[in-house]
Amino acid sequence: MDIGDKAAFISGYTRILTQAWSSEEFSQRLESDPRAVLAENGLVTAPGTRVEIIRSRDADPDLDTQVHLWDNGRLTGRYVLYVPHIPQVDTRELDDDELGDLAGGVSGYCCTPCCCQSV
Repeated sequence: MDIGDKAAFISGYTRILTQAWSSEEFSQRLESDPRAVLAENGLVTAPGTRVEIIRSRDADPDLDTQVHLWDNGRLTGRYVLYVPHIPQVDTRELDDDELGDLAGGVSGYCCTPCCCQSV
């Protein structure tokens, strides 16, 4: 898959994910007529191939794996697309270093010089 095809796939896949997570009607259409829904979002499959939509959250691949699986569909005739029912959110607690990274590595005062510092 060249870079243009990869970008087009990621764009279409992202649209499908966000619509599936925000619209029950879209999710139902995706499951009942995946080939048409995919084509509407720029993911056209070859005639005579199989399309498998996997909704299980347990089997989510990372984006690179999903790109590879989709590209492999051109060779095998079996397109696989992971579209979990809800997005997986990492709910673990952050350690001090990770919190510092979120703050941009800034600690102490909110600005320099800060009006809240006494002179």
